[in-house]
Amino acid sequence: MAFILDDIALSPIKLTIWLAKKLKESAYNEMTDDSKVLEELLMLQMKLEMEEINEDDYTKKETLLMERLEEIRILKKDIS
Repeated sequence: MAFILDDIALSPIKLTIWLAKKLKESAYNEMTDDSKVLEELLMLQMKLEMEEINEDDYTKKETLLMERLEEIRILKKDIS
């Protein structure tokens, strides 16, 4: 009987801890997901080839995306 009362009394705390862990996992997964950056690089390349953007714009955006990829790789390395 005491275990049931303990579970009932502690359930809000347990739920909060579980939710915090799930949010942390979700944030980590989103921060280390390089597929979106790679997709943006591909789209950028396609725009350049189709002459929708000029070489200067391409270079600026590519540099930012490559920096983001490097940040993701460092983050993955530090956490692993």
